[in-house]
Amino acid sequence: MMRFVGIDPSTKTGFVALDKQGDVLRRKELNGIGSKDPLRMTTLVDEIMEHEQTGDIICIEGFGFSSQQAIQLGGIGWGVRMALHRKGFKYFEVASMALKKFCGATGNRGPEGKAIKADKIEVSKQVLKRWGFENGSDNVTDAFVLAKVAEGICMHNTDNLVHKYHQFQLEVLSSVLNPPEKKKKTRKKATI
Repeated sequence: MMRFVGIDPSTKTGFVALDKQGDVLRRKELNGIGSKDPLRMTTLVDEIMEHEQTGDIICIEGFGFSSQQAIQLGGIGWGVRMALHRKGFKYFEVASMALKKFCGATGNRGPEGKAIKADKIEVSKQVLKRWGFENGSDNVTDAFVLAKVAEGICMHNTDNLVHKYHQFQLEVLSSVLNPPEKKKKTRKKATI
């Protein structure tokens, strides 16, 4: 059975699986066991993998580097990616700003024309407005948006894509499917 899966890796990881019709099959915040690492991180990655199924189309939120916990979150994020790779799952990276853009949380203005910050509150508000989904966990809400991106990736080769998605969502799908190549840094040779 094909599912669209969103994973928001964090110390409390959001997981959402949608069926082919876009209905929620599973929504959960995963924590791992205990509060001490590496046990908690290891069991968290194991718990995520227990929820994966053959045929899943998976989107995972890309790394955010502005966090105080960047090293810990990087460990969790790479742990999930390595486990998915080891089990043969393909996944798509979705940048944090692309996630916000896909749900319509960027570029909004308030009544006085002031820009509205694309924060967790705005994401939750837009997800409820656009898809009728709400959850008490920001991580699960982000995972829901990621699952909707996975759904869009699957729909990308169908004729009705333009009619189902807004232009800003098509731009996100294009950026996920065709990520820019990372430029290799060149080192200057030392002169003696």
